[in-house]
Amino acid sequence: MLRTEYPRPQFVRKEWQCLNGTWNFDFDDSREAESCHWEKNSHSLSGQIEVPFCFESELSGIKDTSIHNRCFYKRTFTLPKEWEDKNILLHFGAVDYRCKVYIDEKLCGGHEGGSAGFSFDITHCLQKSLTSHSIAVAVEDPASDETIPRGKQFWEKKSAGIWYTRTSGIWQTVWLEPVNPVNITRIKMTPDFDCDTLDLECTFSSLVPDMALEVSVTFNKELICRDSYSITSNTVFKRSIHLAGDKIFNTNNHSASRSWSPENPALYDITFSLKSPKGVHDYVESYFGMRKIHVENGIVYLNNHPYYLKLVLDQGYWPEGILTAPEDEAFQYDINIMKEMGFNGCRKHQKTEDPRFLYWADRLGYVVWEEVPAACLFTDNAVMRYIREWMEVVERDYNHPSVIAWVPFNESWAVPDIGRNPLQQDYTLSLYHMLKALDPARLVVNNDGWEQTRTDICAIHNYAHGTGKEPDKQAFFKRFTTDLDVLLSPYSAGRNIFAPPYKYQGQPILITECGGIHYNNSEKGSWGYTSAGSEEEFLDQYRFVIDNIQQSDYIYGFCYTQLSDVEQETNGLLTYQRIPKCAPEKIREINSRYRHNIAIFPH
Repeated sequence: MLRTEYPRPQFVRKEWQCLNGTWNFDFDDSREAESCHWEKNSHSLSGQIEVPFCFESELSGIKDTSIHNRCFYKRTFTLPKEWEDKNILLHFGAVDYRCKVYIDEKLCGGHEGGSAGFSFDITHCLQKSLTSHSIAVAVEDPASDETIPRGKQFWEKKSAGIWYTRTSGIWQTVWLEPVNPVNITRIKMTPDFDCDTLDLECTFSSLVPDMALEVSVTFNKELICRDSYSITSNTVFKRSIHLAGDKIFNTNNHSASRSWSPENPALYDITFSLKSPKGVHDYVESYFGMRKIHVENGIVYLNNHPYYLKLVLDQGYWPEGILTAPEDEAFQYDINIMKEMGFNGCRKHQKTEDPRFLYWADRLGYVVWEEVPAACLFTDNAVMRYIREWMEVVERDYNHPSVIAWVPFNESWAVPDIGRNPLQQDYTLSLYHMLKALDPARLVVNNDGWEQTRTDICAIHNYAHGTGKEPDKQAFFKRFTTDLDVLLSPYSAGRNIFAPPYKYQGQPILITECGGIHYNNSEKGSWGYTSAGSEEEFLDQYRFVIDNIQQSDYIYGFCYTQLSDVEQETNGLLTYQRIPKCAPEKIREINSRYRHNIAIFPH
């Protein structure tokens, strides 16, 4: 199965070449690739792999889940003749965990970090005398290094508990792109919902005399504005674009509104043309959504209206591709089926998802809480690695309107002593303030689950609801949702909701993990947080959890565990193969039983 869709949907140039497909491949268990120069064309690799699928996956053609800390990729490519006078950029969507890249047997560059993409200008490495060029990629992903941000990837051969099969090596699209030496290097778009403006920041590779940037904005193919700006510096260009026409605001008639929401995913199209008297140097197509997310008086607001979040925990794993979706349609399916079940978004859990997922969340209307996979340990090296990945991820995904929150920590992973260690508390504070400095327009949910420090959302995990045969657990869960003191107590998980000396400061309270009901899977070793033996029992348990949460005067949203079964963890609303375990409308009926006039809720 070949992934051929355009990999960078918010920064589109018309010319590109996909390098997905069959590559030569070998494991480097003896650590000889560098000393024996496997990048040389004279060295042959013993096997093949289908990129962008990791070697642990079925779709790679290998499906080897044993531990191989090093592997090596090679292939050849041919550049179109019309690219001869262009600079050639080589893009990797993601490589887990670190790599070195060779072009025509010459080291071109390297990268560390498994979540975000990276690029090289390979023009200087291409041998002009060759009609066919070689690319080689040496990858290292040490399974036992607990300072590497790994999320749910297990360090042993067979997955167990909450840990799943690893993903090693290339796991997102590889592609080539020709650009003029004078080009746009970054576009940062910040909607100011209240002022009906779009704030732009752009950077450029270089500056030529009389250079100008022409920006054109359309909505439903209607021209909203077209402006041209003189460029006098290639460092940072900043402007605010006033959007003509009706003021952006949410109304009950969403079809008449230009604001973005899950109920009305309205998007503006925008183009950027970089020009000078010598001609057009670059042309980029993109889009943006006018939306605002903020918290006030213990309530989450979307576009200045109270908004009740009904999220689902989404691990982003597939049986055939593991962390890599088997096809672009898989992203659309997951979003559409969850919307059909009455959810308005997801918490992407311990994974930074492919930009194609965020593209479909933007298009279809689906809010996303985004995470970066956590490391296991608190060390200087782990801290530096994690901060670097967060900076890359925020830069990559900043323009997506669907992303409304960053979640830097989960259940004290990588900060196990946060309850008594000031250094680990300072670490969570530093991430909170760094994310706010990079992106003040989104929420930061710090240490989702418990032992929180500074956070925009009080995010609590609670699986203590039991079944109809466990009345004590049910009584506790009902009390948990109706008594604020119990809600903010450590009873549900055995951990303080806030790490001392930090205390609850009136943030919106959401139950960001709950449910986890094991149903409709008889595989040995499969599990959930509770269990149901029939569809009726499953729906009764689901109804009990969601009804109690939605009737609470103190809880303003939830995140149900989880979207689908993942390997041995079989508590999904869908099977691992994405088959619904019950009719979607039955879940939707439960999710929609209560209208949430949050503005009148006491707090």
